[in-house]
Amino acid sequence: MKFCPQCAAPITHHIPAGDNKLRYCCLTCDNIYYQNPNNIVGTLPVWQDKVLLCRRAIEPRKGLWTLPAGFMENGETTLEGALRETEEEAGVTIPAAHCRLYSLYNLHHINQVYFFFLADMQSPDFDAGEESLEVALFSEHEIPWDNIAFAVVKNTLQQFFADRVNARYPVRMFDVNYGDDRQVDMDCVSQSES
Repeated sequence: MKFCPQCAAPITHHIPAGDNKLRYCCLTCDNIYYQNPNNIVGTLPVWQDKVLLCRRAIEPRKGLWTLPAGFMENGETTLEGALRETEEEAGVTIPAAHCRLYSLYNLHHINQVYFFFLADMQSPDFDAGEESLEVALFSEHEIPWDNIAFAVVKNTLQQFFADRVNARYPVRMFDVNYGDDRQVDMDCVSQSES
């Protein structure tokens, strides 16, 4: 940010009085512009013994498989956003009553928080949206594990299949860190039974 959206004066980058973080500030009109993490919301849609995945038509990771998810919009809840993204990317409408929070990932190094909801599909009907090259149902052994777009998606799928053995789906929260060798470390920082 270079100029104030309110008065067009140049923006400075400093710690305002009473704060402890660098912020974009306008010294002319005294506005402070806070930057907050982006929320990514999505679902893990399930039909019988299969999960629904989308092959990405957009960057990043174009051509790889993922769960239907995207950025939450202003004015919607995390679940509303997840259901909207599922409909936009996979052509699936899932009633809110058939969803429950399943996993949360803190990616503090890129200022993102991921929310995935376990979602029971009401039919096996789906259709690729503009951001998906194709959409398909996969059993556990059919999943293209080497072509999953994001580590948080792969981890969510692995957790789901492990949980399915006992038919218990606790909510988990992870802190995601990337080491110097770009290896992903996911620390499970909480777990609650649902």
